[in-house]
Amino acid sequence: MPTGFEDKLVVAISSRALFNLDESHRVFESHGLDAYQQYQIEHEDEILEPGEAFGIVERLLQLNELLDRARVEVILLSRNSADTGLRVFNSIEHYGLSISRAAFSGGESPYRYVSAFGCHLFLSTHAEDVRRALDNGVAAATLMPRTNKSNHSQRRELRFAFDGDAVLFSDEAERVFKQQGLQAFAASEAAAADRPLSGGPFKPFLAALNVLQSEFSSDDPPIRTALVTARSAPAHKRVIRTLREWNIRIDESLFLGGLDKAEFLRAYGADVFFDDQQGHVESASQHVSAAHVPHGIANANSDDVTASSTDEAAAQQTQNNK
Repeated sequence: MPTGFEDKLVVAISSRALFNLDESHRVFESHGLDAYQQYQIEHEDEILEPGEAFGIVERLLQLNELLDRARVEVILLSRNSADTGLRVFNSIEHYGLSISRAAFSGGESPYRYVSAFGCHLFLSTHAEDVRRALDNGVAAATLMPRTNKSNHSQRRELRFAFDGDAVLFSDEAERVFKQQGLQAFAASEAAAADRPLSGGPFKPFLAALNVLQSEFSSDDPPIRTALVTARSAPAHKRVIRTLREWNIRIDESLFLGGLDKAEFLRAYGADVFFDDQQGHVESASQHVSAAHVPHGIANANSDDVTASSTDEAAAQQTQNNK
């Protein structure tokens, strides 16, 4: 991590996640790179509309104001060149966002700078960049557009929601189910109830978020976290004991036993939800900002990201218990 970033929560954001660049992207797809570059230069004084991650970034940066010191650093990572990226920085300045560091990679993937900046999280709309960041050990997710924009929260509090297996935790439990079936999964989790799960790609981000949370009063904290998992009793025991072993606190834990997560995420008021299952991300995006984490056995085949998982196991177990 660069000198001076050691005590900071560092979040990298792509320009298309921060701002709505759909129009200029259509120019690129229809007319090519040269037309895109010319379009951006001609419109560089036109302010861009906020993108899917704008509210998240805005409230992350507001945490610095609440603490009266810089504890959060947001880095812009963009496939633009610095020349075409001027419009993005003009928009950053217009909205008063405290973002001063950026990497413009001129058409190449900017993922290689995620580790160089020491980022805890990378949010992008480009799935391949996200996959490469994950492969390099950084929590990363592909943001999907919300279906209902009117549900966007205007509060200052920032609420994160995480799936468990293959996101906060490793995919070891999902692998047992995928390869051996429901009974083997249930037996394995019961036998391993006292053995902590290995960490998943988002464990370091949650740990860094936990440290930041501890700097605020517990009476009215500006950050709140939730675990939203399809696990249910008795498979919940291993999850709880794992978080205890990590010394990481989760504010709310929802063990849904296979129920659809979307309504619960709406009730919780998640600002962003991270899940490894594409189908669950699409469902959640009806109500909240949702991001796909292309990690683990459910994403081993990129053409079948909705493959069976522990969520299906939980759903089957729910039916068996009726």
